[in-house]
Amino acid sequence: MMKVKRNTLLLLACLVWSAAGFNILRIGVMAYPTYVTVLNALLSVLVFAVFQYFIFGRLVKKHTARIAAYLEERHFFLKFFDGKAFVIMAVMMTGGIGLRVSGLAPERFIAVFYTGLGAALLLAGLLFGRNFIKATIAAGAVQNKMEQEGEYETGMQIRRGTI
Repeated sequence: MMKVKRNTLLLLACLVWSAAGFNILRIGVMAYPTYVTVLNALLSVLVFAVFQYFIFGRLVKKHTARIAAYLEERHFFLKFFDGKAFVIMAVMMTGGIGLRVSGLAPERFIAVFYTGLGAALLLAGLLFGRNFIKATIAAGAVQNKMEQEGEYETGMQIRRGTI
């Protein structure tokens, strides 16, 4: 079983959500050229805002807090999300592929909706990346402090003659 460090789970979430967001954004942007209007741009921004505020922003906070609360240092690499998040991702992927393949969604919808959704997913991935960097820096600072205190303790023990 492949185990990774706790902070690496945040990096994995960053990579997965960034890749998904980039691909969905790419599909939307490629469909957009014939539908560029102020209204469509505003609708894409609205889709972005709704998904970012109500879904992905909360998801990033929830999973970052869950990962930070883990007591053990190493975890199975798929624990960057819980079961519910994997189900959400699977439903979104299946629904999106189904919409495009079936032709039920007009190209204009794909352009507007996918651009907003993809941008929100990409931002979620980037936020996981930011949280990974913050956690890595914080872990390094804690380790440095512990090492310094350890050196201080060793020095005090030598002066007292206890070691």
